[in-house]
This record gives sequence, C-alpha cells and structure tokens, in this order.
Amino acid sequence: MTVAFVLGGGGVRGAVEIGMLRALLESGIHPDVVVGTSIGAINGALVASDPTPAVIPRLLDAWTSPEANAVYGDSLFAQFTRLVKTKTHLNSPAPLRHLLERSLGADTTFEDLAVRLRVVAASIERAAEHVFESGPLVEAILASASVPGLLPPTRIGDEHFIDGGIVNSIPIEQAVEVGATTVYVLQVGRIETPLVAPQSAVDTARVAFEIARRHRYARDVATLPEGVALHVLPSGGGLDGDDSLMSYRRMDTVRRRIDAAYDASCAFLAERGLGAESGDS
Repeated sequence: MTVAFVLGGGGVRGAVEIGMLRALLESGIHPDVVVGTSIGAINGALVASDPTPAVIPRLLDAWTSPEANAVYGDSLFAQFTRLVKTKTHLNSPAPLRHLLERSLGADTTFEDLAVRLRVVAASIERAAEHVFESGPLVEAILASASVPGLLPPTRIGDEHFIDGGIVNSIPIEQAVEVGATTVYVLQVGRIETPLVAPQSAVDTARVAFEIARRHRYARDVATLPEGVALHVLPSGGGLDGDDSLMSYRRMDTVRRRIDAAYDASCAFLAERGLGAESGDS
C-alpha cells in the first residue's frame, strides 16, 4: 500500500491542514508521498521533511511567526503604493521567502526530504500545470504559492509561475500518477459548502472562481482508478467572514481553524476505523 497526503490550496484557511496532519500522524498514518498546491505546498513540504508528529510544532511555529504575519500584513497604503509601482501585485514575496528559508533551509532540495514531494504550480508561458519534484525546494514552493495580484509571479529559468490553485487546487491526480493506493485529501473546507446562484457582483466572481477551482477536483474523484481508496478529511467548518475579500489577512483565526479541523478529523478517522490499530498506516 502506498499512502499519499494531498494538501489543497486555500490561503489562511490552509491552517486547517495542521489539525488534519496532527490527527493523521497521531493515528499512526504516515505518507509515502506528499502532493501540495499553494498553501498546501508549504504545509506539505514541512511534513515531507519530517512525516512524524514532531513536525506539528514546526508547522505551528511557521504559521504564528512574524514572517507569516508579514506575508499579507502590509498596511493598505503600503499595498496600494506597491501596486502603483509594480502594476502587478500588492505584497512583497520577501516575507514568504524568509519564512520558507527559516522553516525548510535555504539550500534544501526535494532530494533531501524524508518522503517524496510533488508541488503543483501554473506556468504562464505554457498556460499549463507544472509539477516540481526535484531540485531547489524553496523556489518551487514560492512558485506554487504566488497568488495572482497578491504576489508577483516566480521566475525559474526562462519561465514564470503562479499559484498552483489556478490549474489544480486539490491535486489528487498527481498522487495517483505515482502509484498511491490510499489517498488522504486535506482540503480547506470550500468543497464542503454548496454553491448557490450569486446575488451580487462579489458573489458572481466568487462563484465563478469556485466552479473553476472545483471542476478539476470533481473530475479526479469521478475518474479515480479502481483500487484507490480516497478519504477526504473534514475541515471542521468555516468561520464568519470567510467569504470577505479581506479574509486572506485574518491570521487571528489560525488556532481556531487548527483545533476545529483536528477534532473533526480525529472523529472522522475513528468512525472509519482508520489508523494504526486497523493496519492502515
């Protein structure tokens, strides 16, 4: 059996993945391969470096660090000034780079990790999905997490990359492609929320983006090969204000999201008999 952890994108809501990871690792479920997109690439890289419960304090430290608060924490005036100057983005990528280098090591490569890691990004020049799985780690994660409009594209070689969520927000296919037979999906909760017809301009944009985000996931689930077990962990529910345009700045919600996802995921695993005692590890 080959176990994969697939960590989806979702900005600050990606904190739920820490709770899910804690529940999985404490239950004796460890990955043979990790696949991540955007914030899932950041969380995924850390768990791929240490796929044991000992990684949870490292994840918490990363999420509550000054660098994490600085990623999107500039004042609105500073963001507007940067947008006027660059014409492409609101925030500097420097705090995220510092966070990754401190948490993972500036010179770490994919080959240095304890388990295999695949990171999804979107290539601008090829208008295509790109999977990083070898070479320098930090640059690949920056590429996967370069949210359009918020951060600049990441240049690697002659190509520019943006957030992997644009092409594959929950990359199940990338786990199946390398032979995963048991897939645990760590998602941020959006797929748990039914979509309804929009009632405003903001709703229209949000619903359109959600359809674009979810259709790939729906296809991957519908075409899952026979013999592959899929377990979609619960997020523990959303919080008031999650649909706000400014929700991506709400770092004060991190611990509540982690705790809710941990409790919900522990119950999910127990109800299904998943874990060391059942032999699913």
